[in-house]
Amino acid sequence: MNFQRYLATAILATGVLLAGCDDNSDEQPSIEVGTKASVVMLETTDLHTNILGYDYFKLAADPSFGFDRVVTLIKAARAEFANTFLFDNGDTIQGTALADYQAQVAPIGCETTLAMYKAMNTMNYDAGTIGNHEFNYGLPFLSQVSGLQLNVDADGMPTKKCAGPNFPLVLANVNSSKDNQPLFSPYSLITRNLTATDPDGKTVTAAIKVGVVGFAPPPIMNWDKRWLDGKVYISDTLEVAQKYVQEMRAKGADLVVFLQHGGLDGAAYSADMENLGYYLSMVGGVDVMFMGHSHRVFPNATSTLAAFNLPGVDKSKGLINGVPSVMANYWGKSLGVIKLNLVYGENGWYVDKSKTTVETRSTRNTDGTYVAADPAIASLVDSEHKATIEYVKTPIGDTDFRMTTYFADVGEVGAIQLVNQAQAAYVKDYVAANLPQYASLPVLSVSAPFKSGFGGGSDYTDVQQGNVAINNAADLYLYPNTVYAVKVTGAGIKNWLEKAANRFNQIDVTKTTAQELVGSFPGYNFDMFTHTDISYEIDVTQPANSRIVNLMYKGVAIDPAAEFIVATNNYRASGGGGFPGLDGSNIIYASPDANRDVLIAYIKVLENIKRTSNGADRSWRFKKVATTGPVIFHSAQNVLSLASAAGLSNVSLYQADDGSGKNLSIYQIDLAN
Repeated sequence: MNFQRYLATAILATGVLLAGCDDNSDEQPSIEVGTKASVVMLETTDLHTNILGYDYFKLAADPSFGFDRVVTLIKAARAEFANTFLFDNGDTIQGTALADYQAQVAPIGCETTLAMYKAMNTMNYDAGTIGNHEFNYGLPFLSQVSGLQLNVDADGMPTKKCAGPNFPLVLANVNSSKDNQPLFSPYSLITRNLTATDPDGKTVTAAIKVGVVGFAPPPIMNWDKRWLDGKVYISDTLEVAQKYVQEMRAKGADLVVFLQHGGLDGAAYSADMENLGYYLSMVGGVDVMFMGHSHRVFPNATSTLAAFNLPGVDKSKGLINGVPSVMANYWGKSLGVIKLNLVYGENGWYVDKSKTTVETRSTRNTDGTYVAADPAIASLVDSEHKATIEYVKTPIGDTDFRMTTYFADVGEVGAIQLVNQAQAAYVKDYVAANLPQYASLPVLSVSAPFKSGFGGGSDYTDVQQGNVAINNAADLYLYPNTVYAVKVTGAGIKNWLEKAANRFNQIDVTKTTAQELVGSFPGYNFDMFTHTDISYEIDVTQPANSRIVNLMYKGVAIDPAAEFIVATNNYRASGGGGFPGLDGSNIIYASPDANRDVLIAYIKVLENIKRTSNGADRSWRFKKVATTGPVIFHSAQNVLSLASAAGLSNVSLYQADDGSGKNLSIYQIDLAN
């Protein structure tokens, strides 16, 4: 790929903004050369229907997230700055029990605005884009709640325009297979009158036109294959970006904004790569780039993430190859703020780059408190909120032990085995009834600790001993995935587990200083078996892809050629996470049923969950090795007793507070025991 063709041409040189192409330019007052204005662009991203700071799994308020608090930041920014634009960067309509309730449990009607969009409508967004999770509930639902009649061949598509957001949704790289046109409007042109200052220092009104274009992660075609296959397809994102930048400029866009639902990746460019921000920043003519999807904060001067330390990335100033860029965390924890100082020159508006600033503003104050929530948001969604709470409180069984993921990284399986059992039973029944050609193959299951501390001490699965309700099942299985079954070999299982073992850093047994056991590989990709038939060890002293040892099936070394059926989810089976051999080609059953619903049905039949039969079959261990210095990991504070209850006698408290401000402690694991 020759990226020079994406760099600025003479006409689209970064910072040179066209004038005179605006269709309405003859209606606007003339702007005097030397006029100046400040424009502030604000971003929310990955809200995931966290409208309120409320945890539906724990049935408790949580001030650390929520759109109702970021609204306070938006209003403050608008009061501070005269000229603001507000954009949303996707992954907006899915992610909480409230979202599932409106999409799957009690689906809303055509005339009803989705609660998330109803809340956002109060803030007068200028535009938004579509993330990968917008597709989780299928194209008919997305068409309905977006207020658009998407032109695709799919059963159940709305026959009329339904209620949706009062701002445009733009998406340039996803096309309908029906007409080969973009599924959404690829871009929007926004004309705004700015409060500006002329060369004499007098306050004047001056018009500007901003072009906004959106991009979704190309792997949606794998992640939501059941909804999208044969109905939509992805265009090369860089090619369409260049195309629409030129088109918007030709229509008079003074500034061009990318709503890129992705992060950064410095790997060689490919059209299907997940995080395209690094390469999109090279497209000539882009002035501002918003990012998301990765659930990170950018800029971040202290970040050690490889993606934030690529050549051309200024992680302090928020510049990517010179383009001001921001990623505003997730769940309404932060607001992205990019301030541009504009000057009107002979060729129109241009950005004075020496005065550009990029920042994120957190809802958490420096003293650990949080900004106040805007009470109007709670009032607006009160009925939806209460209905969701009543739904998730529905009892389905009970448990004699506390099911958690606090120590899943070091062997706790109490919140994972039950999921594996439910998935395996479901697939085994289906195979027996419908797939006789596979009836002789063993059925296994993998799952992962979906909540493993990424967001701090409260970001763990924690189902208390006693009654189990639907909200607890949603805590055990976080995502609206569906059950898939794949056929793999013994060698394929080993490769699968090798990828999962990337969760861990390589440990040097000779180091005397403390070493972190867990790396940046996401917990939701740490797949594990929990069954007495299969066992294996993870040797963390070895480099990646050579850590799985003593892999056994029924007490003997697993046959690399033996065939197995493994129950998993649509995301993993279709290539999610980049696991070797899992690209959709070996799927033998693509279930229509959600993993969470399968789990709920299993618990209802089981009724009584017991540690001895549903939470103690640990298939894996660390290979025993003596280390000179301590090996440490992080988990929530004051939970050491749960490690003991799970049989993890080699775990101890190393430091009561890890200093992150996220209610985490540092624990030590003795790998020799």
